[in-house]
Amino acid sequence: MINFTLKQLRYFEAVARHCHFGRAAAACAISQPALSSQIKELESALGLQLFERGARQVRLTPFGVQFRDRVRGILRDTEALAEMARSARDPLVGRLRVGIIPTIAPYLLPGVIGHITAAHPDIDLMVRETMTHRLIEELGDGRLDCAIVALPVSEPSLTEVALFDEAMVLVRPAADAQRPVPSVAALGQMKLLLLEEGHCFRDQALSFCNLRNTLPREGLDGSSLTTLVQMVGAGIGVTLIPEMAVPVETRSATVSIARLAPPFPKRTVGMVWRKTSALGPHLDVIAQHVRDAAAAHPAFAQAGSDPE
Repeated sequence: MINFTLKQLRYFEAVARHCHFGRAAAACAISQPALSSQIKELESALGLQLFERGARQVRLTPFGVQFRDRVRGILRDTEALAEMARSARDPLVGRLRVGIIPTIAPYLLPGVIGHITAAHPDIDLMVRETMTHRLIEELGDGRLDCAIVALPVSEPSLTEVALFDEAMVLVRPAADAQRPVPSVAALGQMKLLLLEEGHCFRDQALSFCNLRNTLPREGLDGSSLTTLVQMVGAGIGVTLIPEMAVPVETRSATVSIARLAPPFPKRTVGMVWRKTSALGPHLDVIAQHVRDAAAAHPAFAQAGSDPE
């Protein structure tokens, strides 16, 4: 009989996902030697090699590829069993793993955490910030319970719940504050600074301005909204940011904020989770806390209204 543990399977899946022992060990919060030892024990129990270990890269063996696919299914089923037990016991006690995209996390997360922990002090909230496609993958693998993203994600296996609509606002150099707000057509002809590829907010801005994602954009992309706003302050161009980012991102930048004429660009922020999740009915409660946090956000209070 072959004996191995769920812990070993989790370690194996982490190495298979990261293709690197050091990064996998960091993700699993253990030392690299301890992780390597567990993988060797797993390979010994199986009597087969799972990884080809090179000087700089780790690759799955042909058997390792087959093993990875089955292991991911086992881990998903294990998480589903844990969710079922938790839902039957008390769903709003214990660990809750929430994903959130970078264009929402710095601005909304403090309020979300405050609302959730005040109402449910026994929740152990774990937050993962990354781009939408990774959050969807981790939801599917059972590594997250839910995620706060821009909708739609159009993933048939996920429940989507809209939370609020949020305007995108134009950020210009401070010297442009008294100038007329450009039209959408004019905006498309300006130096429009955008987030780098992979961010859904980039795609939304391109879509609103009727620009193709394939246009040459050397020097016009940034890795964060902070970088974009600072570039605007330096006179490099203009950008669009979500309204909730305004209080944070404009504090230390010499810029002006303007609302575009209707129909102004906006995004729908929502929460998603697996349709098969046993926690599903209880995640509606968490979604309402996110709505409440958004309604209390300073940006929407300054604008004179709650998010739609």
